[in-house]
Amino acid sequence: MSFTAVLRSEWIKARSLPVLSGLVALMFAATVGFSLTGTVSLGRHDAGKPGFDALLISFYGINFGQLAAICVGAVCAAAQFRSNGARIWFAAVPRRGLVYSANLLVIGASTLLAGLPTAALCFFVGQPLLGAQRVRADDPAAWRAIIGCALYLALIALFAAGLATVFRNAMAAMGILVPAVLLLSFTLGDVTHGGGLIQFLLDRAGRQALVHDPSGTLGPWTGLVVTGIWAAAAMWAGWESLRRRDF
Repeated sequence: MSFTAVLRSEWIKARSLPVLSGLVALMFAATVGFSLTGTVSLGRHDAGKPGFDALLISFYGINFGQLAAICVGAVCAAAQFRSNGARIWFAAVPRRGLVYSANLLVIGASTLLAGLPTAALCFFVGQPLLGAQRVRADDPAAWRAIIGCALYLALIALFAAGLATVFRNAMAAMGILVPAVLLLSFTLGDVTHGGGLIQFLLDRAGRQALVHDPSGTLGPWTGLVVTGIWAAAAMWAGWESLRRRDF
């Protein structure tokens, strides 16, 4: 069976999940909604203060949207293991790598395509609310942040997908990642604070793309590369688990 045919079947399988559309909608609503709320409340309160980042504040909601992205990746990856479904899929397509790569491509592409309009709305609706402090659309950092936000959400979803494949269970992956990312985000503060090894954490590194003028070791794109390495490691672990396991 060709990769195109397997990719089509994985897309149909993902679309058939009742919860998936709800999770993607939740990622959109949480990211945009909390971003605009944060821009209005925190932006007005902190604007003009030292360390205030007018670009980063427009993406405040990513703290919550990334949790939905984790659920998207985990649910899509673990769906094939429900009710011994993997036996059927691998009987139809014995090349496990083909199924796994197609599944990851669907997860990554879906999250990325949903993340782009999400990030664009966060910026173009949020920035006018900051008045004189706003970042203009012709600022190179603006488009870097929009693209970086979408890439970050896709990488987070892929990391969750790899972990869910290892555990063969969406709840196990979400039970680890959601509290870890949520607690890290609010315990360590925004990405303009902290240095050393902290900046190389999964979520901290990728969100450097949202900072107007990153001051740490990692730049916007190198931060996304670090998050990509985390995601690649999780996907590799998922593949090794899938390759070695009997169904």
